[in-house]
Amino acid sequence: MNIQIHLRKIPLLANLTDEEMAKVKADIRIRQYARRDIVLQKGGNGDCLLFLLSGQLQVIDITEDGRAIGLRILTPGDFFGEIAVINSSQRSASVVALTPVLVALLPAATALHLFSHSPSVANLMLRHLAQKIQRDSEFRALLSIHNTAKRIFTFLQLLKEKKPDDTEVVENLPTHQDIANMINTSRETVTRTILTLVNQGVVKKDSHRLIIINPEALKKLAQN
Repeated sequence: MNIQIHLRKIPLLANLTDEEMAKVKADIRIRQYARRDIVLQKGGNGDCLLFLLSGQLQVIDITEDGRAIGLRILTPGDFFGEIAVINSSQRSASVVALTPVLVALLPAATALHLFSHSPSVANLMLRHLAQKIQRDSEFRALLSIHNTAKRIFTFLQLLKEKKPDDTEVVENLPTHQDIANMINTSRETVTRTILTLVNQGVVKKDSHRLIIINPEALKKLAQN
């Protein structure tokens, strides 16, 4: 019952029929990983679809010279590994735990059945893939920015989300080192740039999130 309640909180599975959810519950497996554990290895087999139940993950790629480049952050409710499942191909990137995490693994056969037989899953998957293409395009454009500070400003723009009260917030802010890895700069540069934003009253740090006090100022810094 605890697993079913948890799985209903995952957007991709939220609208499954009771029969479909029973099938998912019968096939799914739950695993725990410690911080910095490799959850998925690039080049591995696409034998399952994965859901993040708790904690935080980072999708990374390894360059030819051995550097780890962060691609995006995953938070509870997100699913990953879908491309390799759909294509029956190898994993195109690795996924590393930024914190202790709880992950659900659904066998590829069960996932593919949902993709083709559940309208709610199929619709959400199409929207997800479209958003992923757009996000990857935005990220490639970000990495092409030569000015490091502007790259950081733009990165924060991509991460922020608007709350019901119109407050703009970056939830689950990655560590400065993780941000540096993702946008190809140094941790010191990230720390210095965010501190400048704090001192200028553009943002405010609050636990593990960043509150955008002056969204228009951040937007101008990213554009100019």
